[in-house]
Order: sequence, then structure tokens, then C-alpha cells
Amino acid sequence: MSNFKCCECGKTASLQTLNYTCECGGLYDLDFKAPKFSLDLIDKNEFSLFRYRKFFPIQNEIWREVTLGEGMSATVKFDDKLYFKLDYAMPTLSFKDRGAVMLIWLCKSIGVKKVLQDSSGNAGNSVAAYCARAGIECEIFVPKGTSEKKINMIKAFGATATVFDGTRDETADACRKKALEERIYYANHVYNPLFYQGTKTYVYEIFEQLGRVPDNFFLPVGNGTLLIGCELALTELFEAGLIQKLPKIFIVQSENCAPFFKAKDKPLNVIPKPTQAEGIAIGKPMRGKEILASTYQGEREVITIPENAIIPTRQDLAKKGFYVEHTTAAIYAAYEQYIKTNRLQGDSIISLCGAGLKSEH
Repeated sequence: MSNFKCCECGKTASLQTLNYTCECGGLYDLDFKAPKFSLDLIDKNEFSLFRYRKFFPIQNEIWREVTLGEGMSATVKFDDKLYFKLDYAMPTLSFKDRGAVMLIWLCKSIGVKKVLQDSSGNAGNSVAAYCARAGIECEIFVPKGTSEKKINMIKAFGATATVFDGTRDETADACRKKALEERIYYANHVYNPLFYQGTKTYVYEIFEQLGRVPDNFFLPVGNGTLLIGCELALTELFEAGLIQKLPKIFIVQSENCAPFFKAKDKPLNVIPKPTQAEGIAIGKPMRGKEILASTYQGEREVITIPENAIIPTRQDLAKKGFYVEHTTAAIYAAYEQYIKTNRLQGDSIISLCGAGLKSEH
């Protein structure tokens, strides 16, 4: 296995560490470079994201005890200019399964018996499900106001759902405090870089399915778990010579919670206002500086979603056969708003990242 590497001081630590940050307080990245991407290294007989396991930092067979058949979601042509990636068709109905399976694979590999995590819902559902599959005890902190459907789903997997009376950021602070004080493994999708090794398969699949990648990626960004994974994989494809140009990435945020909008070297200090896009309502993104300092060589632009367009857009998508949660509809709303006033070169892809049933309150 590879090592963790602090993004602040550069110090390395074993993947077996129980510390979720470096002793200097810096977040961990991975000291890992994937093999040169090649379709020949894909296991064509495996129908989960583990078909790409040659490009992962862990090399053992324990994944077979953890996988729920995640990945392999369809890439559907919606119109002449737009593709949808149906990541709501996952075991727990969201794209977070891509990262959660990697994280719990690590936990199972290093003998973790219990994990803690905080979530606005989807990541909690994912981690709870994979812990159930792997036989690992699990407690998920969720903020007050989280969809009852998501809370019930966490409980259904046998995990403890602790509803914290506070904001999304305050909930995370409380969860980390307990993890630190009680020395429980913090299986967090933002802090642990194994998660991004799972979300990068989003791009692998698109490339395998289309034989190329679209010119524009519209990505929901709260903490940036999908964004970081996509940038990793797109860079891998570019360095392997499989794509000649890096796509433009649109970082999509709620207009009621947009710490990256017009930010320079660090996220803006924002107080989140209520938003239907609860999945990206992150006022203090923990990897905010890292996201803004990204080495991604392609073009990037931060855009925001008009709040009053989210529900009508969700209804419109449902009438076309795509029943998605509010945060997902928000991404399409942002895309539609953008193309009204801007010329968009080439075609685009949007992640339909959460199923509609998950956001019925």
C-alpha cells in the first residue's frame, strides 16, 4: 500500500494511522501515482468500479468482501449537446458509493472495527451501507433538518444516526471532536484521500463508454469530492495521451452558499442561507485552499444556481424520465442558466448524482 502525505508539511504517514490529519494539522493527500492509464489494464470481467483496480493504491483481494456492485452507471445522451451520467443508479442511490467503497476497503484492510462520519445524508448512507457489508460498526452524525428518508436509510443499515442540532459545519466539528477524544476511526469523505480514488472512476467510465470525454464537465461542489476525483482522472488520461485537450470544469455552487464564487487563494467566509441544494451547502470546505490551488491544467469556472429554478427544474427532469434529488436538479438548472447567456463550446456532461426519493422530506 502507498502512504498518506501531508499537503502542508510533506510528512508521510502509514495508511494504517488512526489520525485523520497530520500532527501539524494539515490534511492528507496520497503519496501515489497510478500506472499510465490504459484500457488494456481494465478487468473487463468485473462489473463494478473494481474493474479499474490496477489504478488504485491498495492491491489486495479484500475489496471482494466490500463491493456492492457500485459503478458502471450509464452515460446517456440527453440531447445533441448534453450527456447525463446516471450515478443515482448506485447501491445507495448516489455517487458517494464510488468513494465510500474505497474508504471502507481501506478500513477493512487495516482492521478498523468502528468508524465515525459526518454527512448531510448521501455520504452517510454510503458509508453505513459499506460498513454493513464489511462488518464494521458505524455512527453517522447528520445536521438537524437532514431528509428523514436519508436518516432512516442510515438506520436501516444498522448504523447509529446521531442528529446534531446545528449547521452542517457544526455537525462536522462535533463528529471530529468525538473521533479524536474516543480514538475512533474518522471515515470522512473529505479528509481521507482514498475517497477520491473512488470518485475518479466517474471519468474512467465515461472514457470507456464514449471512447472520449465531453468538452465540459458540470460538477456539484460542496466539499469537492467529485471534483477532486475528476481532476485526478482527467489528468491521468491527458498524461497517457488518450485525450488531447483537458475539458473545461464548471464548479457549480448554490447561490445561497458559494464560498468558491469569486474566491482567489482561499474560500470566502460565507454564512450558508437555506437552500434546496442541501448536498452542496458547505460553508467551510475543508479542502477549499487545495481546490483553489489545483494543478489541473484545464480551464475552470465557478457558477451559481438560481435558487428559484431548482424545484421547477426538478419537475421538468422528472417529466423527461429523470427523477433526481434537489441538489442534482440544481446542477442542471445551473447548466440551463449558463447556456442562456454564454456560448458553450462543444458538448457537456452532468452527473445525476442522487435519486429523487432521497430528498422527499
